[in-house]
Amino acid sequence: MIPLQSMDKIKKLSRIQLITGAFIVILAIIIGMIVYGSIRFYLLSKKINTLSMQVSSLENRFASSTDKLNENMIKTNTLYDTFRQNMVDIEHKIGTYRQEVGSYTSTVDTLQKLSKIDPQLLAKYSKVFFLNENYAPARLIEIPSEYYYSNLKVLKLYTQVWPYLQRMLDEANKADMNIYIQSAYRSFNEQKAIKGQNSVIYGAGSANSFSADQGYSEHQLGTTVDLITKGLGGNLEGFDKTKAYDWLLGNAYRFGFILSYPKDNKFYVFEPWHWRFVGVKLATELHNQNRNFYDMDQRVIDDYLAFFFD
Repeated sequence: MIPLQSMDKIKKLSRIQLITGAFIVILAIIIGMIVYGSIRFYLLSKKINTLSMQVSSLENRFASSTDKLNENMIKTNTLYDTFRQNMVDIEHKIGTYRQEVGSYTSTVDTLQKLSKIDPQLLAKYSKVFFLNENYAPARLIEIPSEYYYSNLKVLKLYTQVWPYLQRMLDEANKADMNIYIQSAYRSFNEQKAIKGQNSVIYGAGSANSFSADQGYSEHQLGTTVDLITKGLGGNLEGFDKTKAYDWLLGNAYRFGFILSYPKDNKFYVFEPWHWRFVGVKLATELHNQNRNFYDMDQRVIDDYLAFFFD
């Protein structure tokens, strides 16, 4: 039998060996974990370095791309500014061309109008210019008899002037002015006969103050009328004392008519009944400026010929 003391020693030794083995195992595990952790750390560090290098490369590429993008943006802005300036220049040129084309078109239109309008229509007659015995308006129309003061003879007027006169008379009669036509177009020979009669009755000197010689009468143009109203017994004298005359002074220009021989004119005695069509544009200018047709320079008057029937 093994002595009791020996058994105790054996047990004690076994515990020591068991503890030592366990310590060695634990130590081995710890060392293994340290080694494994070191390897993992190394591999992780290597991966981090690789990623850092990749990120750095990406940053460099991004920076390079950004620089190129900025450079391209600058070039694009420069090109855009150049394009915009070119567009402004082109639009300016187009505007200039349009103005030139518009000017040419206006000139052509004006020339076309002038080619269709009798240049005599705005000439100053009345002892200034002369219409020969062969002159007659291109187109005359018979005025409807309801606009006559009397039916002694057929009255005629320049065809394109009649609508203006008709509107004026209609508007005047709506205002209860009762304005009628006493005389309109007269031929060269008719004016010659009238002047001869006046010369016989009043004498040549007196007749020259109120009656035009043949060829110098505005009536031969077919654009002029003598107007009258009720209450004068068929006479033209006294027309300036009527409401009809006052209405014409304030409104006739709107229809293109002017008073040819106002007070203190240089050609004939005051004729408040004698109204000539010169076109709305010129009549309006004369009215607004309080000027007389015969006081204007003929070259200035001729500028209104293209607007005669506008």
